Amino acid sequence: MLELKGKNIDRIRKLTGEAIGRFGLISDGDRILVGVSGGKDSIILLHLLHYFQKTAPVKFRIAAATFDPGYPEFNTAAIENYCRERNWEHHTVKLPMEQLLNSKSLENSPCGLCSRLRRGKLYGMADELKCNKLALGQHLDDLIASFFMSLCRGQGIRTMAPIAYPQDPKHPVIIRPLALVPEELLSETAAENTFPDSGICRYKELLKSGDREYFRNLSDQLTARIPDFRSNFIHSLGHIEPEHLMITPALTKKR
Repeated sequence: MLELKGKNIDRIRKLTGEAIGRFGLISDGDRILVGVSGGKDSIILLHLLHYFQKTAPVKFRIAAATFDPGYPEFNTAAIENYCRERNWEHHTVKLPMEQLLNSKSLENSPCGLCSRLRRGKLYGMADELKCNKLALGQHLDDLIASFFMSLCRGQGIRTMAPIAYPQDPKHPVIIRPLALVPEELLSETAAENTFPDSGICRYKELLKSGDREYFRNLSDQLTARIPDFRSNFIHSLGHIEPEHLMITPALTKKR
């Protein structure tokens, strides 16, 4: 079975199409690099973009890239084979993360450096392939967790935007087509399909104790109390009222 199957496919496609249209994520002539980690989110995203490539009124091209950190337990070949079976363009970018982390004594806090280097490698690949956009697989629950992390750590009222324009014009525009899709739909779809066994992150247990996992779990708790929590969150993020926030009067008047 080369195409996605499952009871949630139509719902996921509808929400992804809504995000693409509402936030203007894809334009005619785009060449999009899709960051494929091997996890369910990025694999499903790659499937969706190939689906919309065939059905959308705009014409765009797709390439996929996987960041290989060089750990033995990470199976890049499985992802490469999965894409090859579907005639999807795929590239691998490698970096010896173990040596880099050891050299900087960051074995106990690897995520920050790994994230920056991974993004940098994907930027480089996008430039090499002349891709003007980089599609990432963050979904609605990722955006919610990011919002709470920023809020509770005093970093401002913000989250990962569905579309983010780079400060450096040489970098691609980042798009997140799954921004309106709850993780639950993606998890159920992953269970109904056979995805490549790319291994797991060496630091999976460390991630479980981090802020992002904590706030993801908090979203489930809030939904148990407020069933419409996720849809309410989407509405609230698009309905900001600066005059009711703790900002200076001068900034409020400029609105």
